[in-house]
This record gives sequence, structure tokens and C-alpha cells, in this order.
Amino acid sequence: MRTLIKGATIVNADATTRADVLVDGERIALIGENLDATADRTVDASGKWLIPGAIDVHTHMELPFGGTFAKDTFETGTRAAAFGGTTTIIDFAVQPRGGSLRQGLDAWHEKADGKACIDYGFHLIISDVRDDVLSEMDQLVDEGVTTFKLFTAYPGVFFSDDGAVFRAMQQTAKNGGLIMMHAENGLAIDVVAGQNFAAGNTDPYFHGTSRSPVFEGEATNRVIRLAEVAGAPVYIVHLSAAEALDEVRRARDEGLPAFAETCPQYLFLSLDDMGNGFEGSKFVCSPPLRPADHQEELWRGLVHDDLQVVSTDHCPFDFHGQKELGKDDFRKIPNGLPGVENRVDLLHDGGVVGGRITPNRWVELISTAPAKLFGLPQKGVVAVGADADLVVYDPKRTHTISASTHHMAVDYSCYEGRSVTGAADLVLSRGKIVVDGEEWLGQAGDGRFLRRQRSPFLH
Repeated sequence: MRTLIKGATIVNADATTRADVLVDGERIALIGENLDATADRTVDASGKWLIPGAIDVHTHMELPFGGTFAKDTFETGTRAAAFGGTTTIIDFAVQPRGGSLRQGLDAWHEKADGKACIDYGFHLIISDVRDDVLSEMDQLVDEGVTTFKLFTAYPGVFFSDDGAVFRAMQQTAKNGGLIMMHAENGLAIDVVAGQNFAAGNTDPYFHGTSRSPVFEGEATNRVIRLAEVAGAPVYIVHLSAAEALDEVRRARDEGLPAFAETCPQYLFLSLDDMGNGFEGSKFVCSPPLRPADHQEELWRGLVHDDLQVVSTDHCPFDFHGQKELGKDDFRKIPNGLPGVENRVDLLHDGGVVGGRITPNRWVELISTAPAKLFGLPQKGVVAVGADADLVVYDPKRTHTISASTHHMAVDYSCYEGRSVTGAADLVLSRGKIVVDGEEWLGQAGDGRFLRRQRSPFLH
């Protein structure tokens, strides 16, 4: 299949150019002005942008949590991602406690292989650091699973103590992998949450107030310092609080290989959204939504590269039947929000249209930096030889986000009724047109598992 895209404004992280692009098979074959080439389909992209397909390095499809499962399957979640201009995800496989990393990886391959509609990779959540697990990490890095997530939160579920975190970091210092950290002080949070519940404070709002931003800042500093002594890079996931950003900024100013992402929910939603009685359960995630004054600080972090990536932490649970598990106890509300379909447009609207970031920085945050940090050199750029993951993007098209029109398999939207400017018109995944306006042309199994490289940008 050869597709010729004519007259586009190509927006890469480092430059903006006007040119035609010829896609031949799965790769970009030619870029140039007024290309005269035969093609099976010619697309007129004049007045539109051509950007590399977006990469979401933090999703949770079918994640078991709190007695239920995240609602999106790899088929529904990756289809929704494609409608939103995302052509690659990296999801989290979970090591069963007491089991091996391989067991977790095999279980996630079973969920995704032959079902994902776009390309995908895996991180491995380590819930039980043991000697045999540390040696398994080396094997997985060699097989293209180069990143491992640990938690200072969720005691009794995913929590790892400082010694376990430090040992895992020492291992990645040797094998070239990367530790990703959920940094909140889970032990202290559980104390405050228990005190709130005992005082009769059961509403979702108290999920937010139980998880102080200071607890996130303290844990972020702690894991950065552990990584410093281990001689390893560290990546802070879903950073939500100014206190945590301050610690990342300080470490980077010291020249440490500390990296971090934030998520749209922390840029566009706030603790106030959790205050409407049980409706607030729709907004329960961890770390929680913060007071609104944290938002501008996070935007500043994106502008100055204190934050390198915007991911979604997409982990959707229906309001009816799933979030309601915590009707009488905010501690039992499944943690997670839907967002894999909305990230690209929200960040364009709030960032580019809002005058906070350039179109080039937008592309860097949603695609190029994730590709570089997570070992996907064939992704994240519109260039000859790169994978033809491409989005013809209309920067002027306005639409309204709503659960009635989104493609995610969840019964509400966090951004219900929000009007945004910018939308994907045409989406190609490795050269195949999978989205054409509102028409779905892809299919389950189109996605390919990605063996990722060790990132040269980390070590």
C-alpha cells in the first residue's frame, strides 16, 4: 500500500516544514516538495499538520484492581487511542506476588497479542523483589522489556520498601534498564485515610485530602536519592504536585538522570472536581487531583523540560457498578481515570491554542520524547525510514468531549462537555490507514509487540 500525503505542514519536535510525504508499505519512503509518485491513495493535507503518531507510555488495559478490572480491553482501548491520534501504547504487565516476572509478562501477552489494534510494548510492575526476580530483570531487558515499575504506595498490594527499590535500581544500573516509580508515601497515606474514615469522612473528596502533596514530594525526593546512590536513572510516573516537581527540578539541576511525566488530569482537573458527593468518585485516581494552583506549576515544568512526557495513566472504571464499590468508603473506590483518547487534543488545546507551548514542544511531549526515553527509535518522528505512524491533524477543528461520542469502553468522561480545538482527521499505523474521520478501518490484531532498546538518553 502506497499513500501520498500532499501539501502538509510537517510538525516534528525540532522543526516545522512544508512538504509531501510518500508512505510505502510500513515506512516513510520519501519526503519532498511536489513529489510526483504513484500511490494507491493520495491525501490532500493542505491546511493541516502532519505529526508523528502519538505514544502513550502509561496505560492500564484490563488491569485488576480492587476486586474488578479496568474496563478497556486491549482491543477497545487501542482503538480509542487511535481515534485520539495515538499509535503506540506501553502498558503495564503485573508480576503476581510470589510469582515470576515471566508469569506477569505471559499473562499480558495473552491479553494483548492478536487483539491490540496499534503497536504496543510492556513495562513490568515488580510487586515482589527477590534474588531470582533481579536476575529475571536482566533477561527481560535483553528481550526488549526494558522498564520496571515499583511503588512506594499501596501497602499490601504493590508496595516495595526502600531496600527493595534500591536493589532493583542497582540492577538497572548494571543492565541498562529503567526504574519507573509511583512516588507517594503509602504507609503515611493509609494512616490519614484510616483516620478520615473513622471520623465519618467517607466521600471521594477525602481520597484527595488523605494523600497530601507533601507525601508525594517526600517520596519523590526519597526515590531520586536512592537512584543517585545506586547510580541509576529514575522516571517518576504521573507526577501531580508542585512539591514533587520541585524535587525533580532540583535533581535535574544537579545533573542527575531524573525524568518525569505528568498527565492531562493534573493539568485540567482539580481537587474541586472530587467534591460533588459520590459523583466525585469519577475523578478518583492516585496520586489524586490537586488544588488548582498546582496546574500552572506543572505547565511551567512542561515548558522548561523539568517534565519530559505527558502520558495518561489510562485506567477506566465505570461509574455504575465499578466506582460504586466504594459508595460507603472512599478507600474502596477503584483508582483510575479514562483518558487515552483525549490526551493529544487536550494538550493541543490547553498547550498550543492556550499559548503555553509551541506545536513542536507539543509533538515532543506526546511522541518524540517518549520514543527516545523508552527505546523506540523507529517511532516519534516524521522522517524517511521511520515507521509510518502518522496523523493528519486539523489544528482548527473544534469538538466537544463526551461519553456519548468517545470510543473508550467506559460510561463517563472526566472532561464531559469540554470543547477543545484540534482533532485527528486521518491516522496511519505502520502505513495502514486505521482512522479516517469517524470511520474505523483498523482491526484487532493490527498492533505488533515492540521489543524496545535500552535508551541511550538515560545512561
